[in-house]
Amino acid sequence: MDKRYKHLNGEERGVILAEHRRGASLGAIGALPGRSAATIGREPGRGGPEGDPARPYCAQLGRERYRARRRRCGRQRKLACVGWLHDFVRSKLIHRRWPPEQIACRLKSMHPDDPTRLISHETIHAAIWRAAEGRSEGRDHRRH
Repeated sequence: MDKRYKHLNGEERGVILAEHRRGASLGAIGALPGRSAATIGREPGRGGPEGDPARPYCAQLGRERYRARRRRCGRQRKLACVGWLHDFVRSKLIHRRWPPEQIACRLKSMHPDDPTRLISHETIHAAIWRAAEGRSEGRDHRRH
């Protein structure tokens, strides 16, 4: 069995659904796709209707919940295209022509005790480069 974790695919979820309906044990279900019984045991909770444990497992619902969680994971960018911080930085860069170092220093003097309202000049430079390359402010999916 491969020791690295891989997310369940549609075929494996289908096997879990069929075997779960047949009443097979977690170990027996896990042996078919080569998965741990613990992985198989967690999946019916993900694919089951919330608040109603009596309803059966649904592979499609499990996949949808996995994708929804996957979209929410990862670090969010401070300079997203919406929000007061983006508007503040953009107005200082474009209208006042301030350098990123000056913007970062001004934010630090305006909000010394609130880390959510602070941003480094490196973050501003990175956002400028992303915009120049035509990438959005959302996550970019580059490999290391």
